[in-house]
Amino acid sequence: MSIPTLHTERLTLRAPQLADFEHWAAFFASPRAVHERGMMDRAAAWRVWASDVAIWTLRGYGPFGVELRDTGTYVGEVGIYEPDGYPGPELGWFVIPEAEGKGYAAEAARAVMIWARRNFGWDQLTNIIDPANQRSIALGLRLGGVIDPDGIGEDPGDVVIAHDLRGLA
Repeated sequence: MSIPTLHTERLTLRAPQLADFEHWAAFFASPRAVHERGMMDRAAAWRVWASDVAIWTLRGYGPFGVELRDTGTYVGEVGIYEPDGYPGPELGWFVIPEAEGKGYAAEAARAVMIWARRNFGWDQLTNIIDPANQRSIALGLRLGGVIDPDGIGEDPGDVVIAHDLRGLA
């Protein structure tokens, strides 16, 4: 399985690298993770991250490490997640604190949406978001998604945002 490399104006989306885990573990050890999968210790973070990375082999898609194109500086992770029991492929993201508010998550998410449409022919991707995570909800809506009141989330009360991919590339 070969993980593609995607480029946007400012970003490179590439295969996950072991060094990415340090950022991932720091994120999930912090209170910022409360609205994601919840705070977790390093061992639990490793199990979840390694499982997410393995999705590439098992499903042909997964998370991309995201870095600045001009410097190679790591800024976060954006990709398609579908652990066992999920209602379908989900577009997800996180950025490190220093990269917040610069539009990187939106830019990378758009690239992943186009890639998913071109490579899988999918008509839709969803975001499954904790209702308290207003920044992620706002981003999902800015990306053109609409709240699907009938969408199936991971937990009761999750906000499900549906993205119509049919107009993309």
